[in-house]
Amino acid sequence: MTGASSGIGAALAEDLGTRGATVVGVARRREQLEAVMARAGGGRAAVADLAEKGASEAVVATTEAEHGRVDVLVNNAAIPMRVHATRLTTEQVRRAMDVNFLTAVRTTLAALPGMLGRHSGHVVNVSSVGGRVVSPREAAYVASKFAMVGWTDAMAADLTGTGVRMHLMYPGPIATEIWDKLDEPASFSGRFYPPQRVSAAIVRMVERDRFEGWVPRRMSALVFVRAALPRLFVESAGRFDRRAESRR
Repeated sequence: MTGASSGIGAALAEDLGTRGATVVGVARRREQLEAVMARAGGGRAAVADLAEKGASEAVVATTEAEHGRVDVLVNNAAIPMRVHATRLTTEQVRRAMDVNFLTAVRTTLAALPGMLGRHSGHVVNVSSVGGRVVSPREAAYVASKFAMVGWTDAMAADLTGTGVRMHLMYPGPIATEIWDKLDEPASFSGRFYPPQRVSAAIVRMVERDRFEGWVPRRMSALVFVRAALPRLFVESAGRFDRRAESRR
């Protein structure tokens, strides 16, 4: 599991650990990661920066060597990138795509041969509500999450009948530290949901072999609103962001 040192990753690691799973958590911050793994029943802390060349492949290879296989891969690593389009740089977009999307690509492709050889396995990609509908000042972030959605859909189609199952999770406003790391103020000020809600939804999704899940589920309705009124939806989001900024 990537991005396991806090938030959704930490909650899921602890949830799986209490269920008897052998958890391998991956993150950059050693102290936080080791504390999470201790709470996850003594799971292994794999300290790595998956944005570095070869890191994803090394983590998967070590896990397979030590534990024999990867049954469930959860791609959860992500960074925020909240910057208005007029201030956004190419490097910021590249960084968001590398961490939020390409780390999942590399880790999945590294674990895939073993799963295909056993004709079984689950890959859970944690996208975002922002991976389906626009969020102001989030061009780089939503690009990475939209990419995750398209990648998962296409992979699921390609892997039909192989025994390897793809899953998509769409978290909405979840109470994680990512909100403390924003480059520019968030326009959202409503209810935040605990990461344990997402963890429970991921477990149910895998156990019941559901393709995708939303937390909260009601946010899935935004996709239909956006499809029915695309320009109005996008422009309304921009106006909402400007009103929120003017109130600060």
